[in-house]
Amino acid sequence: MIAVLGAPESIAFVAALILMVLVGVVQLIGIGGDVDADAPAAASVDLLSWLGFGRVPVMVLLIVFLGSFGSTGLLIEQLAHDMFGTLLSPLFAVPGALAASVPLTALGARILAKLLPRDETSAVSLDSLIGEYARVTTGRAAAGSPARARVEDRHGQPHFVMVEPNSHDQVFEEGEAILLVRREDNLFRAISRGDHRLPHIGV
Repeated sequence: MIAVLGAPESIAFVAALILMVLVGVVQLIGIGGDVDADAPAAASVDLLSWLGFGRVPVMVLLIVFLGSFGSTGLLIEQLAHDMFGTLLSPLFAVPGALAASVPLTALGARILAKLLPRDETSAVSLDSLIGEYARVTTGRAAAGSPARARVEDRHGQPHFVMVEPNSHDQVFEEGEAILLVRREDNLFRAISRGDHRLPHIGV
């Protein structure tokens, strides 16, 4: 197997597995955030649904595909090496691995859809996060210098967004609780949770 992993014919499959690991790590630490795909054309809805779109998050589906493609390709090369003493050309191995990884991806999506919480597949717009409390997780947010914050949507799904104070003379320290009040593209403006006071109504 070591000889197969280091062979030029296996570069595409090894690269797919490395990319799978990187994407997985990015998802675990939250850098990637959520990916909301536009609605597909009507002619491709059935195919995409069969593959698993809508069942699991897009990034999870990508991880399953990369793992299936990389593993299947290496298995094909290993079998060719054991049977014929040589590796297949990528011109034959790559299409074969692609053909096998498509149904494997669909199968993996169906299995994961039963294991993952339903809220994990709930897509929300960024604007829906306005009015939610967040917490600065990385960095120190100041005017012109955003920091990374964690916020949960109405489904309890965490999102990681970049924030700046809504006021130029305000600074958010790491770990501080804040309230998202508006959005400018992918940047959120926020106020300190301590500065947010609801009117007191006496009884």
